[in-house]
Amino acid sequence: MTLLNMDRLHLNELLVLLTVAEERSFTRAAARLGSSQSTVSHTVRRLEERLGVRLLTRTTRSVSPTEVGARLLDSLAPRIDAIEGELEQLMAQRDRPSGTVRLTVSDHAYQSVVWPKLPTLLDAYPDITVEISLDNGLRNIVEDRFDAGIRLGESLDKDMVAVRVGPDWRLVVVAAPRYFATRSMPAHPEDLVEHNCMNHRQARSGGLYAWEFARGGRELRVRVAGQLTFSSSLAMVDAALAGYGIAYVPESLVAEHLAAGRLVRVLDEWSPFFSGYHLYYPSRRQLSPALRVLVDVLRSAAR
Repeated sequence: MTLLNMDRLHLNELLVLLTVAEERSFTRAAARLGSSQSTVSHTVRRLEERLGVRLLTRTTRSVSPTEVGARLLDSLAPRIDAIEGELEQLMAQRDRPSGTVRLTVSDHAYQSVVWPKLPTLLDAYPDITVEISLDNGLRNIVEDRFDAGIRLGESLDKDMVAVRVGPDWRLVVVAAPRYFATRSMPAHPEDLVEHNCMNHRQARSGGLYAWEFARGGRELRVRVAGQLTFSSSLAMVDAALAGYGIAYVPESLVAEHLAAGRLVRVLDEWSPFFSGYHLYYPSRRQLSPALRVLVDVLRSAAR
């Protein structure tokens, strides 16, 4: 048989032949295939004409393979079984999310939202891999080839789909007790200009973050100064614990240190709440099964 003739054979015809041989009847084969007896008979006859050999012996009571047909069926059956097995595995993969999800996440979002829930996903879906880029700037996830990002909801572009994945939170002003041993505690945000405060360099604008405060409907921003400037809240906590100044950091990062007395809080009544973290991705992008699972897992953190 030439390659051209082989290319013209349809898998459907071979499946029909195999079914007729297994059932030993055109009638039963047609019922199993959900087709008519005439269609099944015509399909087998067309296959025989193409191959130029008789594959089945037909009698009024039964159908049986010829010697040539038996050889073909002996070769065909295990191959069909293998194909069906591969298809079943593909269907299983479709139902079991897999693949890599690339995320850009700020350090605080990672610690407060992502990491507490990530083990749940990793344990339940071993075929999913997660790549996380810790970056406090607002990344262009399309240009940088991320699947999604996690940032504050108020900072996201309107063409993004945003899914809330974390509760509201606030920044708090903290320092080590040893820092205040020789200094008075600030009673008003404007008193911070007299203190050694840690600045936060904003990745997106490159400027220094002006500390935001609010009380009784009044909003206030204070430009602070000090010996240290960071781009990470985690580093600011370490420096504050060492007594090198006042830090303005997410409350969850210092809750244990405050409870243990390693840090003290000031200006608490001036610390406002910020909108919680949102996972975002382009509105035109269809969610992969792996990313959809991650969204569902992280969304439970917001609840």
